[in-house]
Amino acid sequence: MRFLIDFFPISLFVVAYKMADIYTATGVLMAATLVQTALIYALDRKLQTLHKVTLVLVLVFGALTLFLQDERFIKWKPTVLYASMAIVLAAALWIWKKNFLQILLGSQLNLPTNVWARLTVAWVGYFLFMAGINAYVAAYYSTEDWVNFKLWGYVFPVVFIVGQGLYIARYLKDDDAVEKKP
Repeated sequence: MRFLIDFFPISLFVVAYKMADIYTATGVLMAATLVQTALIYALDRKLQTLHKVTLVLVLVFGALTLFLQDERFIKWKPTVLYASMAIVLAAALWIWKKNFLQILLGSQLNLPTNVWARLTVAWVGYFLFMAGINAYVAAYYSTEDWVNFKLWGYVFPVVFIVGQGLYIARYLKDDDAVEKKP
């Protein structure tokens, strides 16, 4: 269900682009992101920082795209988001000596500190990769190609998250096995 909620705005964006143009699609993306944020809030009764930042960036870059009639703003929004996330995670880990992933997810996952550090470094690398690839496609390809990339580019987070799951699986304790021991 979460994946569908996450995929909802981008899928509507692509459909709107194919049926109309980048400006209609941008308006649809803005509305869909508002609905997505409301759904997440209704389900969780709170919003993660990433949801808030994404909403603000979609609304700001979307408004600039529509007001200035310049599609570059909406095309560069993902690069700004991913680069910002990489900078925040890296600065927190290496400058402030805080691990934001562990702070956010530590109550749900019991992992050794060094594993949390490796996960954070992996996320920094992932966000930098995503920022770079979006910037490259936005700068050197047509808007049509960029929109198609946005749709098919969802393979990157899926592969990354599956890889993360496989990596942390060996560090998770089997609660049933612990309870069954005499």
